[in-house]
Parts: sequence; structure tokens; C-alpha cells
Amino acid sequence: MAKAERGGAGFSLQGGLQPTPQPMPALNPQLPAEPHSPSFFRQALTIAAKDLRSELRTKEALNASLAFSVVIFLLFSFAFDPGNLDIDINEFSGGLLWLAFAFAGALSLNRSFARELQNDCLDALVASPAPPGALFLGKALANFALILAVEIISLGVFAVMYNVHIQPQLGWLIVVMLMTTWAITVIGTAFSALTVNLRMRELMLPILTYPFLIPPLMAAILLTTDLLGGKPISADNMIWVRVLVAFDVIFSLLAVVFIDIVLVG
Repeated sequence: MAKAERGGAGFSLQGGLQPTPQPMPALNPQLPAEPHSPSFFRQALTIAAKDLRSELRTKEALNASLAFSVVIFLLFSFAFDPGNLDIDINEFSGGLLWLAFAFAGALSLNRSFARELQNDCLDALVASPAPPGALFLGKALANFALILAVEIISLGVFAVMYNVHIQPQLGWLIVVMLMTTWAITVIGTAFSALTVNLRMRELMLPILTYPFLIPPLMAAILLTTDLLGGKPISADNMIWVRVLVAFDVIFSLLAVVFIDIVLVG
């Protein structure tokens, strides 16, 4: 029996043309890589971006907060008469500013979780792969951006209406605003999640929030009054800066850790 090879095929007198067996392809032992899951902070930023897009589309909380702040400043301008030289505006400027900021912030915080009730969006967010801490942090970042925008615009309106010079201590004033606004945001967002399913959540949120905000608001009022009066941050009032830092750190950690109980439990 003779065989001849032609183009990779063997020929046999008995069996005719027979194909030459090809080698089996080697099996790839590597399994397909699993999809990369987004990080904690990326999930939080995604939720924050969603809330900001939703708010900028309707501008409900933004317009209400701005209008409330302007009305507060206008009403107090009739009471204190900024043009009266016998009245030192700087003595009560810090209290007036943070009174308006705190009440205007409550209007924005009320909408934080309430907007998710429609079409059971809140249940979908809780059931999503994002951890509750990322959900809370995303909501807090969105609220922080909205409230801070309202405060910056309101600060300009306040400076014009009351003829207050904010330029000399503007750097420290912004630092105080950032720390105090984050304190308001953390407490307000946590209690917004707690009261979202209540019928009178618009009333319950301020009642629960403001007692916790006494330390940061007291520190912000004293520091803002000193800064607008031309007194820089020194050893005498540095204790209030430490109060703001400690409050932000402690309550931020507590809120991220226990938000799971608030949302699910």
C-alpha cells in the first residue's frame, strides 16, 4: 500500500483520497475577565450628577431657596435700616446671614429623597448594586453644591443691600462657608432620608435638623461676624474652626456608616 501526499491530503489505493488530520487548537485556559465594578466614589459622583441634572432641569429647590434668602434680607433691611449710621451692621451680619442660609437650605434638603418617591425610584436605588454609603454621599454632594450656590449668590445680594465689605477676609469667609455648609448638608441629608416616608416631612425635617445644627451654626455665626467686622482668624476664635472641622468629620463618618439602617431598616 502506497501513499502520496498532495497539498496536505494522503492518497491510498484502497481508501482513495483521505484528508490528513489537522492538529486540535490549543484550549485557552484563561477565563473571560469580569466587568470592572465602579469604585465607591465613582458611584457617589454618578448619583450626585443625576440629582444635579434633575434639579437644574426643574430648578424648583434652587429658585425657592434663592427667593427665600432675598426675602429674608429684604425684610430685615426694613427692620435695621442699613442706611442708619448709628447701627453697626457688622454686629449682627453673621447671625442674619446664617439664619437665611439655614432656612433656605432646608428647602433644598426636603427635595433630596422626596424626588425619588415617584415611580418607586427610591426602592430601585436602594436595590441597586451601589452601597448605601455611596447613595448617601452622592445625595450629600448634590445638596452641598446646590446650597453652596445659593449661599454665594445670597452673599453677594447681602453685601450690596447692607453695604458690607466682604473682600478683606474673603478667603477665610469662604472656608467657613464650606465647612458649615457641609455640616448642614450631612445632617439635613441624613434626616431627609429618615423622614422621606412621613406625610409631614416638610415640618419634621427642620424640627429634627436644627437642634443638631446648633454647634456648627453657633461657630459659623461668631466667625462670620468677626470676619465681616475685619477681625482675622486668630488664637481667640480658632476654637470655632476646630469645632466645625470636628463636627464635619464625626457626623460624616456616622452618616455614611449608619445610613444603611435608615434606608433599609
